[in-house]
Amino acid sequence: MTGSSLAIDIDRVQDERRQPQSDLVAVEEPLEIQLCSATATGAAARSIAVTMRTPGHDVDLALGFLFTERVIRRAADVVSAEAAGAPDPESGHRNTIRVELDPAVTVDLDALTRHFYTTSSCGVCGKASIEALQVAVDRPGGEFSLSHGVLASMPGRLRDAQQVFDRTGGLHAAAAFDQGGTIIVVREDVGRHNAVDKVVGALLAADRLPAGDLGLIVSGRASFELTQKTLAAGMPLLAAVSAPSSLAVRLAREFGMTLVGFLRQGNFNIYSGAGRLSIRE
Repeated sequence: MTGSSLAIDIDRVQDERRQPQSDLVAVEEPLEIQLCSATATGAAARSIAVTMRTPGHDVDLALGFLFTERVIRRAADVVSAEAAGAPDPESGHRNTIRVELDPAVTVDLDALTRHFYTTSSCGVCGKASIEALQVAVDRPGGEFSLSHGVLASMPGRLRDAQQVFDRTGGLHAAAAFDQGGTIIVVREDVGRHNAVDKVVGALLAADRLPAGDLGLIVSGRASFELTQKTLAAGMPLLAAVSAPSSLAVRLAREFGMTLVGFLRQGNFNIYSGAGRLSIRE
């Protein structure tokens, strides 16, 4: 096993014949995110979330999750973030990230825990969710704009950067890119939201948030959750190679964000914020 893929024995059927072969599959394991509150007698850690992820860039994932959930607002809010606990006896991965926050950061842990499990397992209602975001997320700023050629090239650039996908074929990807189409950071994961959180966490650690000068491309569809995370990172554009949801479109239009879907082979649909794109009429 590597960190992100696992070799297994399979039976491959081709031309009606079965042959034993070896295959690589994407690793999926739980990651527990803990918050640590410093006290006079030590640090008490509390679990706030468990997500199924592909191991790798786990600290980025934890920081990105905390940032997009508005627990932290800047890198300076974090004193430390590191793997904790004993390695898994089978995989050897350490599946807990413990984040110690600056004492000045106050967190309603009960509300955060309830919110995470509600949104991850049950979904959220549109009107209430958008109204909640209006007091937590700013409208994207900056002068970000893209040409048709740059936007059309992004799926290919993203695909070229998907190293683990090349081995397994089973991972989503997200990448932050600039107006020239240069990919600034790319991350892969079995979960679309995890891939985005890993990108946001890497940008936070690099002190590049809010990222009004960057766009985000994702390898799958554009959901409400991915749109919310893009907004939280201050990115003015989200491009998806597949379809957006109705609530993602509503959210993008409410906040003046550019939302592009079905970005394939030079063609795409603009659902919101067409003014940031240089396209011929």
